[in-house]
Formats: sequence, structure tokens, C-alpha cells
Amino acid sequence: MGMGQNLTQFTIGIEEEYMVLDPASKELKSHQQAIVNEGEKVFKDKIKAEMHQAVVEVGTGICQDVEAAYQEIFELRTSVSSIAKELGYSIGASGTHPFSLWETQLISDQSRYQALLNELQQAARSNLIFGLHVHIGMEDRRMAIHIANTARYFLPHIYALSTNSPFWESSNTGYKSYRSKIFDKFPRTGIPDYFESIEAYESFIQLLIKTNCIDNAKKIWWDLRVHPVYNTIEFRICDVPMTVQETATIAALFQALCAKIYTLRRQNINFINYQRALINENKWRASRYGIDGLLIDFGKEKEVPVKDLINELLEFVDGVVDDLGSRKHIEKVQDIFTNGTGADRQLKVFKETGSLVEVVKYIEGSFLQD
Repeated sequence: MGMGQNLTQFTIGIEEEYMVLDPASKELKSHQQAIVNEGEKVFKDKIKAEMHQAVVEVGTGICQDVEAAYQEIFELRTSVSSIAKELGYSIGASGTHPFSLWETQLISDQSRYQALLNELQQAARSNLIFGLHVHIGMEDRRMAIHIANTARYFLPHIYALSTNSPFWESSNTGYKSYRSKIFDKFPRTGIPDYFESIEAYESFIQLLIKTNCIDNAKKIWWDLRVHPVYNTIEFRICDVPMTVQETATIAALFQALCAKIYTLRRQNINFINYQRALINENKWRASRYGIDGLLIDFGKEKEVPVKDLINELLEFVDGVVDDLGSRKHIEKVQDIFTNGTGADRQLKVFKETGSLVEVVKYIEGSFLQD
């Protein structure tokens, strides 16, 4: 790049949500926080309970590059898996469980979850979904809001690669990612609006707090947000990927996207900020068709295969990838094209076996696979 730019600021943190399973029936199973209690002895605050007791969340520390994040997610998955096994459970990563019913799931009795349930009612009770959150470090919140505004356009492209929730309560939903449809029931979700400045964003948050819409900024659950506490942009749109490599590849894409927008902004090159409603058209298509569909290229005003647009995104970020040290992980996008996303692979197993139990076995077996 020759501009002496500091790309080391684009650190990575990854949070993943996992399914806790009964090894025999493959149903979701409440672990009474036993896995978290054991995990805390090893990982302290890197493992957390979630609202539903059959969910375990892990989070990495701040990683300097994608390779470090990959290693740490692999270690977390390995440990959670072996702790679960010792306690008589097993673990898998899918945006939804193919057949377990939310109606029968136990809810964590922590007061913050009880308060959320009290407010959101059935929307919260039925929110039995598993996501991936990727944090990319930002030294400057002004730059962060600019990057967030621009990155919104690319959210559906990367989301398409993560699609991993085709089944819900025993039905083949026809979506590659049904998880987002479930989460849509929550307020303050989806593609965010454009904010002209960090001040505009902060005063928006303050207005919501002042008027008792929210008690804190963490109750903004958009697909992407400048984090209210940390100096990061948090990408929240993706289903939890089935494999460690898919998670690393998706994190690498988010990091490269931020670094590329930053380098262009430093050269005063700006982008068109598309309306939320237009980006939503692409998000809907990504959710329905995954990487097999067509997305809209709003510049050309026409439909284009998702894979072509993802390849264009890869070309777009190519100049920063070596500086970030993530080429090896970014190149694995081609493997996703070849083997399909998690959703495509789940659907293939279902087509071959006609059994959702076999689908869960496949998900389980992929948890620690590269």
C-alpha cells in the first residue's frame, strides 16, 4: 500500500453460540449451566450462559490476526466439546436446531434474561437461535461509524456464506438461513440505518435510553453496530458456522472489509450509502437462497449471482489481505463455493437420509473438523 497505514488496529474478537445436545436423542438439552461452570474454571469469562439453557456462548480474547482467532476458536470448541462429553452432553454449531421445539426449552433464571422475557414475551421465548458475532477493533469511533455505514452494503454477501439454518421445528423451511427470520421478531434488529456522524449515533442511543425504549445500548441488536462499550465494530448478521474454518474465513472477510474501507477513506475515497430498504432486499435473498441465489448490484441496477459478487468483494479487499496476514483463510471462500454452506450440507444429508437425526449427527461430527 505504501501509505504506512496502521492496519494492526483491526484486531479480531469472535463470539459463537453452540447447541448443547443429548448424545442419544440429538435433542437440545438443558445443561443447567454445568458446562459453563466447568468451562469457567479453564476459561474464566470466555464462556457464558445464554437465555436458553441449551445454549453455550464462547468468546475469544482480542486477537491480533485471523490465524490467532482461528487457533483460539479451535481451542474453545475443543474444550467445550470435551467438558460437555464428560458431563454427558455433546455439542454442535448450527443457526437453528433442526427439530427441537423452543416450547420445551428451559430458560436461564438470571435476572437479566427474566427481565428480557418479561418485556419481549414469546418473541424471546421462541428465539432459540445460534449466531456468530465478529468484533473488529477500531482506534477511532469517527472512522468506525464511517466504516459501518459503508460495510452495511456488503453484509448480505458475507451472510450468504454463513447460512447454516435451513430447518426449524422439524420442517424444511425453504430458507438457507431461517435464523434471521426468527430474530426479526425482536425490536431493533436487521440492517441499521446510515448515521452521518458518531454524534448522531450516540444521540440516537441517548434518545432511546431517555425515553425508556432501552435501558442500555446493548439492547440494539442490529446486524452491525459500532459497539456501545468496546472500540469495535461488531458484525452480528451471520449464523454460527458449522466448522472452525468457516468461522475464520468469515471473520477474515469482515476484517479485510474494514481495513479496505479505512485505506480508501484515508485517501478521501467515499462510497454511495445505499438505503436500508435496498440492502434489506439483498439480505432477504441471502437468507432465502444462500450462495446459490442472485443479489442485486445496485450500481448496475441488475441481478447478479451471489458468487460473482463475493468474488468481486474478494478482489476489492485483495490489497489489504497480505498486510493483515489472512490470505490463507480468505482463500477458503472457494471451499465454501465447492462444498456448499452449512445449510447446503445439512440439506444434502437430509436429502440422502431423510432423517433430521442424521443431520444433527452430521453437525455434531463437523464441530471440530477443519
